[in-house]
Amino acid sequence: MIIRKIQRRLAQLTEIVRRVHDLQLAVGRIELRQIAEHRDRPRPLQEYEFRVFSQWGEDGIIQFLIRNIPIQNTVFVEFGVQDYKESNTRFLLQHNNWTGLVIEANREDIEVIRKDPIYFRHSLVAVHAFVDTENINTILSRNGVTGDIGLLSIDIDGNDYWVWQAITCVQPRIVICEYDNLLGCTRAVVSPYDKAFEKTRAHYSFLYGGASLPALCLLAEKKAYSLVGSNSAGNNAFFVRNDLLGNLRPVAPSDAYVRARYRSSRDRSGNLTFLDHDRGLELIADMPLIDLETGSTIRVRDIAPVHS
Repeated sequence: MIIRKIQRRLAQLTEIVRRVHDLQLAVGRIELRQIAEHRDRPRPLQEYEFRVFSQWGEDGIIQFLIRNIPIQNTVFVEFGVQDYKESNTRFLLQHNNWTGLVIEANREDIEVIRKDPIYFRHSLVAVHAFVDTENINTILSRNGVTGDIGLLSIDIDGNDYWVWQAITCVQPRIVICEYDNLLGCTRAVVSPYDKAFEKTRAHYSFLYGGASLPALCLLAEKKAYSLVGSNSAGNNAFFVRNDLLGNLRPVAPSDAYVRARYRSSRDRSGNLTFLDHDRGLELIADMPLIDLETGSTIRVRDIAPVHS
């Protein structure tokens, strides 16, 4: 009797989750009608934001971009997806019916993805791997992802710059890459590459590791991409391949940069401490950075002097 009650309750909860999921998709379709009205009137990317499955407003920005960029090969790659409940590409998968490859370092999260109904309803491959500069091209190629694809989304909390730099087997039309908001918008700097980088191991505060927006723009220029904006949260930058810009206007890092208001700092026990931008900088002031313009190693305090 107890087992049957539990089974019924689980079935009810599953149905509730399904209905919430369907509601999310429906809201996303309504939001799409709004941005469709502005297709021929370019505005800052933040004005196209809406959230269905993305953490912030990336779903809306992506929908705006794919409506302004011709994309023949509707394939995406995203890594750093956790259990894929919250991601930049899930709405693309479910609403636009793109094909996708997602990569995650946590094996349990991969199993959750593979058990999700989207895994048989859509063309999705979930791969368990800790991405680094040495294996990323092999992972992509082994899973049939090469050449001209629609979108690449990088969010691995630290080595984002270095992994994007290493990718040569695909030429995405759109690239979304996380930038380190604390590093400002004037210097092209990045934390040194560490193959086994983990943000909590690098510094207990969870604040150290990543690249400044100018650093990503410098890399994008070398790869023939242009920055077209960032999200209003101040953590994701959007790049479009130069041969596909069309009416999209490149922007400078200083214009796209948004000083973030989210507060993700931790104490030594892993508890959130809610430090603001300046106090967060104080914690990591002595951590090393590479100045991409000079090739020298500097400290965080050298780009943003703080008071200890």
